[in-house]
Amino acid sequence: MLSDFEAAELLSFLTPEARPDVKGHTTSYILGLSGNRDGCRFLRTKPDIITALFALTSDPSIAIAKDCYFTLINLSADETLHQVLLTDIKVLQVMMKKVLDPEFVFSDQICSILSNLTRHLKTCKIMFKVLQEDVGVAKLVEIFCAESFNKKAKFHHLGPLLSNLTQLPEARSFMMDKDRCVIQRLFSYTQYQASVVRRGGVVGTLRNCCFDHAHHEWLLSDDVDILPFLMLPLAGPEELTEKENDGLPVDLQYLPEDKKREEDPDIRKMLLETLLLLTATKAGRDIFEKKSVYPIMREFHKWETDVHVTAACEKLVEVLIGDEPEPGMENLLEVDIPEEVEEKLTKADAREQEELEKEQERMKQEEEEEKKKRSDTEGSEKEQEAGLIR
Repeated sequence: MLSDFEAAELLSFLTPEARPDVKGHTTSYILGLSGNRDGCRFLRTKPDIITALFALTSDPSIAIAKDCYFTLINLSADETLHQVLLTDIKVLQVMMKKVLDPEFVFSDQICSILSNLTRHLKTCKIMFKVLQEDVGVAKLVEIFCAESFNKKAKFHHLGPLLSNLTQLPEARSFMMDKDRCVIQRLFSYTQYQASVVRRGGVVGTLRNCCFDHAHHEWLLSDDVDILPFLMLPLAGPEELTEKENDGLPVDLQYLPEDKKREEDPDIRKMLLETLLLLTATKAGRDIFEKKSVYPIMREFHKWETDVHVTAACEKLVEVLIGDEPEPGMENLLEVDIPEEVEEKLTKADAREQEELEKEQERMKQEEEEEKKKRSDTEGSEKEQEAGLIR
C-alpha cells in the first residue's frame, strides 16, 4: 500500500487546479484501489483523499466525475467508512439536492451510494432524519415512480433505498399514512420486468411494511388491495377449477398459458415472507381464505425448485391449511414465547437451514453430474459420426 509521502503526493493531484490528465490518471487509480477491501481500509485512514474525491464529483470532466462517483459507491459499501462519509464529509445534503435536479447526469450513482449508506440501522436513522428535513420520503417515491423525471437516470436503486429506510418504524408509518397514498404507488412494480433491482427493492419495502400488523386489515382491504400484487408474481399458467378461479381476485382468474412466474428466487422468497406476515392476524387469515390464496400456493409449490423458497412456501401453506390458534393467541406476531421454547425454535431453524443448504448442494452436484453425462454422451455421438464419415 502507499506510504504517507505517496498518499500526500496523490492528494496534490486531486485539486481542481491540477492538470486534467493528471487528475484523470489519479482518480482512475483510486477507483481501482477502492475495488478491494485493503484499498478501502487504506482510504479510510486518508479522509483528506475522500474529501478531495467528493469535491471532484463536480469537476467539469465527465470522466473524472464518473471515477469519483464510482469510487464513492465502492467506499459506501464498506460499513466502516459510513461515519467518515456521513459525519466528516457530510455527503448526504449535497447528494440529495443533486438527485432533485432533473438534468443531473449521475443521479443513478448517487442512488447507489445512498442505498449502500442505509443498509445498517445506525446510518439509516441519520439518512431518514436528513431526508425528512430536506426532501422527504414522499418526494423520493414521486421521483421513483415518475420514470420521465430525469431522462439521464433510471432511479432503480431508489427501490433498495426505500427498502432499507423501511427498517425504521417511523419510515413505515409514513409509507402507510392513509391520507398520503404513498405505498399504493409502489404496487405495480412487483412485476416490473425491466429491472430486478427495482422489483426487489419494492418487494423488500412491502415486506418491511407488513411487519406492522396494525395496518394489515387496511392493506388487505378493497381500498388498498395489496394481495393481488403479491400473488400475481407467484402465479403460473396452471389450470384451476372453476370454483377455485371464481374465488380468486379478478386479476388472478383464468391466467394465460404463457404466464410466467417471478424469475428471481430471492424475490420469490420475499413475496412469500410478506404473505406469511399478512397471515399473522385472524382478519388476515380470513381474507386469505376468502380470496382463495391456497390454490395459487399449491401450484407454486409443485413448480418451485429452490429449496429455500420451497421452505418459505411450506411455512405459508401450513398457516393456510392449519387449525386456528387458541383464543388469545390469534395474533401470531404478539404471542409471548417462553425463553426455553424460543431457544429450541432457534436451534430448530438453524438445523433446518443447515439441511436446506445440504439439499441445495446435493441438487447442485446432481445437476453437474447430469450435465457431464450429457456432455460425454454428445462427445461420444460426435466421435461415432466422425468414424462413419471416414
